Amino acid sequence: MKRDFFQKCISEAGLVVTDNQVEALVVFAGELKKWNKKINLTAIINDEEIAIKHFVDALFLADFLGPCQRLLDIGSGAGIPAIPLKVMRPELSVVSVDAVAKKIHFQRHVARLLKLENFEALHSRVEELRPSHGRNFDVITSRAFSSLGLFVKVAAPLLHENGCMIAMKGPYVDNGAERESEELLAGLGFNSGKRSLVVITPCKPA
Repeated sequence: MKRDFFQKCISEAGLVVTDNQVEALVVFAGELKKWNKKINLTAIINDEEIAIKHFVDALFLADFLGPCQRLLDIGSGAGIPAIPLKVMRPELSVVSVDAVAKKIHFQRHVARLLKLENFEALHSRVEELRPSHGRNFDVITSRAFSSLGLFVKVAAPLLHENGCMIAMKGPYVDNGAERESEELLAGLGFNSGKRSLVVITPCKPA
């Protein structure tokens, strides 16, 4: 990916990113394209789609993290949004989990290449994290992990009592997703914000 092209995409999206952050994401994009020729990491392979559908999409999420210290990304695939978020917020401690080993190998490679500190890529099912990571995360994210209800079920035991879960649901949350968030999540003791990013927080006792 050409640096100028990516910078143009970022500027048009109204995002503020440093030169070093742009450079890191351009390197990430190059590795993604190179590895994707050998192993299937993503169906999004051209520069424009990587810039917009992967990186800009992930970078918007950074504004919703608040004073987050520990972040978990579930079903992170090739490391999105986990790696862009780490690039944007280097102070974060990030754990990225995926059940597909080759995707985790790729993430670890990128993390070494970019010298990301306090970034851990785990080859695991999220259900297996509870003994070691229970109630440990301020924010838990997911971009492509199953249904909203299942996301909450598996993520809730890992969430700090004052934390939140953020499901990336695309440009619009349709009526089906709204009903799911209102009906299914209410039964689990959570409420959700109606937005493209569905923000889910534990209900506070009355």
